[in-house]
Amino acid sequence: MPGHHILTRDATARDTAEQPTEDRGAWVTTGRAARELCLKRTEFNLAVHLGRIRTTRDGGGGRRVARAEIERLRAGPGFPETLRRSVGAVGTTEDAALMEVPKARFTRLARLGLLVPVRFYLNRYRAVVWLYLAEELRLFAADDKNAPLLKGRTPENLRSMLDAGLDLRPRNWRARHLGHLLRQADHPWARAGAVASLLDPLHVSQVVTNPYERSLLSGFREPPPSHGSPGSPAAHIAEDLMTAQDPDEIAWLQADLTRLAQEARQHRPAPHPAPRHPGPARRLPRPVQPARGTPRGLLGRWRHKLS
Repeated sequence: MPGHHILTRDATARDTAEQPTEDRGAWVTTGRAARELCLKRTEFNLAVHLGRIRTTRDGGGGRRVARAEIERLRAGPGFPETLRRSVGAVGTTEDAALMEVPKARFTRLARLGLLVPVRFYLNRYRAVVWLYLAEELRLFAADDKNAPLLKGRTPENLRSMLDAGLDLRPRNWRARHLGHLLRQADHPWARAGAVASLLDPLHVSQVVTNPYERSLLSGFREPPPSHGSPGSPAAHIAEDLMTAQDPDEIAWLQADLTRLAQEARQHRPAPHPAPRHPGPARRLPRPVQPARGTPRGLLGRWRHKLS
């Protein structure tokens, strides 16, 4: 896989990075940061996803941006055009034109994992549309080592993999998305939860056997990017794309989860219910013997004489 890079969220607030104590003017909302950086909201979100803009969690569970971070970006060469160009994402048609190759060849290169998608969306037919960074495509096309892949016949070994159904686009996107989740995680259990987000719950349970730890991890599992209402066909497609499929990818993520869970246990064990201490044993009341002379007592003596 390329590039390796119950406690609730409220209960673990003290484990998160300490919130700055400077005056409010030192921090701005993400919406205001996008405006000051001359970015559309989609461009801003992608810049955060790629780690180009650093954010921190605010007290309400959202994100905010330091004023110093905005000033750092605004002081960069060629601002704002350079920043906007670095987060320009395009689809297959534009990608192929940018690299001056047919669409079919571009798709083959992407399926082989040579071009890594940065995000996706579902069109009206619920088909997955992958988007790529234009900046990365320019660099790929400009590299002389890639010239044989852009022109001429595709090598036989690569054609055989394509014929066998190879498609590394979802896997490469997951690797890139995991990098984003880990950058956003601010304490050990959140980092473990980021890795668990890409695994089926069954695969999580194979390496995290403690049910209380799994319950804790589930609170930090990130949902897939929103596509359609929960439970809709589009949401199911997004969930499938978010979940590791290949055995070697699953094994790699499980190994990472094992390591991160161990680090998290050392930092703070998962909470367990308080033990229930048994109280003093209850003494059963002694059976009451019928008094002599009562109907039950007389009946008993009469039956004894008959026997």
